[in-house]
Amino acid sequence: MVRFDITGGIDPLLCVSLDKGDKVLAESNAMVAMDSTLALKGRVKGGIMSSLARKFLNDETFFQQNIEADKGPGQILLAPNIPGDVRLLDVGERQYMLADGSFLAATPSVTLATKSQGIGRAILGDSGGFFVMGTEGEGQIAVSGFGSLREIEVTPEKPVFVDNGHLVAWDASLDYELSLNTGRTGLLGKLVNSQTTGECIVLRFRGTGRILVCSRNKGGFIEWILQNGNFIKAPANE
Repeated sequence: MVRFDITGGIDPLLCVSLDKGDKVLAESNAMVAMDSTLALKGRVKGGIMSSLARKFLNDETFFQQNIEADKGPGQILLAPNIPGDVRLLDVGERQYMLADGSFLAATPSVTLATKSQGIGRAILGDSGGFFVMGTEGEGQIAVSGFGSLREIEVTPEKPVFVDNGHLVAWDASLDYELSLNTGRTGLLGKLVNSQTTGECIVLRFRGTGRILVCSRNKGGFIEWILQNGNFIKAPANE
């Protein structure tokens, strides 16, 4: 039986314990350390055609890893590619959609399916491009986000706006659409106010379910580094 355990505080590790014959699916390059009884085997994400589509339309990783306990029981330590929190989600009664880069690992009874979304969400929503990953089956998945993670409950009486760059995962039952989050009326007023506040296109979630968000925006952080690159210089040779 595959068992997940999150260890550590800031930037935690995911410890996965496997019995002989078990296997677990993990994101490419997530392995930190593992017992010699385990083996890493690459596989394409969601089939050849779906993987090609996600690679060329979303510029996402083509391969994932199957970790298999071939020789006996063992443990493997996994970590996301960017610094941040890790959270376990139970899949079955709830199914989830995953934003790009948030998937870390899944138990073997969980299937990751590639699902398409509209061109408006793909180009402007920054929620996963033309294709996003959705869960099927029963078990657990481990997801990660840049910074700390927090769950937000959505109800019919309480729709929620989410800044696109902070989205990690959301209930597949939720409906979402592009929106300009501002109190001003009229399209021109909304556009002007969105530029002055720095919050432009966001996603509006409706229905009943939950959203997982992260405290940091990867795109905003990269943009900040590029804009302030002149402050990050290697020391001059003496």
